[in-house]
Amino acid sequence: PPPPPPPPPPFFFNDTATTETYTLSQHDALPICPYPNPEIKQAFELALKMNENIHADLLLATDPDCDRVGIAVMQGGKVRLMSGNEVGAMLLNYLLEMRKQKGTLSQNSVAVKSFVSTDLAQAIAARYGCTFKNLLTGFKYIGEVVTQLESQDRADDFVMGFEESYGYLAGTHARDKDAVVASMLICEMAAYYKLQGLSLGDVMDKIYTDYGYYDNAVVSYTFEGEAGMEKMAGIMNHLRQNPPKSLGGSPVVEHSDYQAPCPPIWLAANPPPLTCPNPMCWNTRRRTAAS
Repeated sequence: PPPPPPPPPPFFFNDTATTETYTLSQHDALPICPYPNPEIKQAFELALKMNENIHADLLLATDPDCDRVGIAVMQGGKVRLMSGNEVGAMLLNYLLEMRKQKGTLSQNSVAVKSFVSTDLAQAIAARYGCTFKNLLTGFKYIGEVVTQLESQDRADDFVMGFEESYGYLAGTHARDKDAVVASMLICEMAAYYKLQGLSLGDVMDKIYTDYGYYDNAVVSYTFEGEAGMEKMAGIMNHLRQNPPKSLGGSPVVEHSDYQAPCPPIWLAANPPPLTCPNPMCWNTRRRTAAS
C-alpha cells in the first residue's frame, strides 16, 4: 500500500470555500465590482452573498496580482470589514506575540510601515521592545530595510512591514507587498484566536482597549490628466503657504513639509543622534542604513 500522507503543516486549512470565478480577457470589465480593489466593499459582494449560506469566520479578497489582501470577519452574527490599518496592527501584534512565546523575539527586531499608516503599530512595537521605522509611502522603501538587514546578517530581525492600503510583507523572500503569505498568516492568526473563543473582530477590540482607540479613514480623490496634476500642485502650494492653524477646534502645534529642505542643524557635519523629521533627508537615510 502507498505510504500514508505526511501530516499537514500548521497553516493547513481544509474547511474553505471560493466564490464563483471568472475568466476575463484583458479588456473585459469585472462583473462584480467597479475595479478589483480589496479596499472597497464591492470586492466582497460575491463572498458576502455566499457567506449567507456557509457562515464562514473569515473572508479574504485579493487584487488580481495578489499583492494586497482585504478581510471581513464574523462578529456577533454580523460581518465586519477590517481596514488595512487594523489588519496591519493585528498581524504585527500576533507576530510579535508568537516570537515572544517561542523565545525568538530579538532585542534588535525591526518592524516598519509607511508614515501615513496608523501609529497604533508603533505603540504595539514599543510594548514588545521592537524597533519601529516610519518610511515614505511606497513599498520599495520597506524592501530597502529588508535588504539592509540582510546585508548585516540580520534578516531574522525583520518582523513585518505594511501600508494602510492593504499591503503586508513578512519574511525576506520578497521586496514588495505579498498577499500570498499575508493571507496565510491572517488565516493562521484567525485559527489561533478562534481556539481561544475570539474572532479577529474581538482581537481588534481588545487591542483598542489595551492601547486606546485609533480612528482612521481614507478619503480618495481623483485628479485626472494634466489639469489634475496642476490642481494637486496648487492645493499643495496653498497648504505650504497657508498651513492651518487649527483643525476641528484644536490648535495645530507642528507641521512637517517632506519636500522642504532640512533645517541647518540636520545638515551639519555632526548632526544630532536623532532622525530628521524629513524622511527624504540624506542624513536620515544614511543613519537608517547604518542602524
